[in-house]
Amino acid sequence: MITEIQNLMDSYTKWLADKTVLRQIEDWVEITTPYLDRHNDYLQIYVKRHNGGFLLTDDGYIVNDLLHSGCSLDSKKRKDLLAMTLNGFGVKLQNASLIVSATQNNFALKKHNLIQAMLAVNDLFYLSVPVITSLFIEDVATWMEQEEIRVLQNIKFTGASGYDHQFDFVIPKSRKYPDRMLRAINRPSRETTESYAWAWIDTREVRPESSAYAILNDSESAVSSSITTAFLNYDIKPILWSLHQEVIEDLIS
Repeated sequence: MITEIQNLMDSYTKWLADKTVLRQIEDWVEITTPYLDRHNDYLQIYVKRHNGGFLLTDDGYIVNDLLHSGCSLDSKKRKDLLAMTLNGFGVKLQNASLIVSATQNNFALKKHNLIQAMLAVNDLFYLSVPVITSLFIEDVATWMEQEEIRVLQNIKFTGASGYDHQFDFVIPKSRKYPDRMLRAINRPSRETTESYAWAWIDTREVRPESSAYAILNDSESAVSSSITTAFLNYDIKPILWSLHQEVIEDLIS
């Protein structure tokens, strides 16, 4: 089992390195990552030397893209959720840009955290305002509260790689079940699937007595069977939001 998991981790690392492209732009280096945004464009971050270390930023791409798409971040609830999400990754918001500082020693970790924050913010906030009146993660949290499911929100674990991974919900172990890690995924895609799979594989190495679930929003469009199959292959139980009442026993016990 350890060899199998190690092969999966090595495969992910190789894919990440092979698909990453660097380009010099004056004092900055543009890093094109293999992660896709909602437009199917590769996410890009920018790095320059700063105060003896490095400054990494998305140059305002994520927040400005949401604003231009009509997703307002003006309400207190959304501002608080944005701050909470960024704090979980150690990323700051400065003039609409997501930024993080790094040293030579922690550059890889900080780059990872910035990209994960970009994906998380985009997934949390991109919604069709006329149709959807609340954030998906809020719907999931409200449901759990109504069902009296014992849950902790926005919990971060350090994986075997040394990278931090944030889970939207963690249900502590009981006599019947181990710790249960959950992420609420508003827009299930190959990218969000791979991101969560990597987080789970890395975390499970140091927390073997645990299980993982992915709550997938299928309110507006069906979730591809390839996505649910991929989650199952990584030992993550997919939960379609339309069928969430059927898994209460797994979560409440």
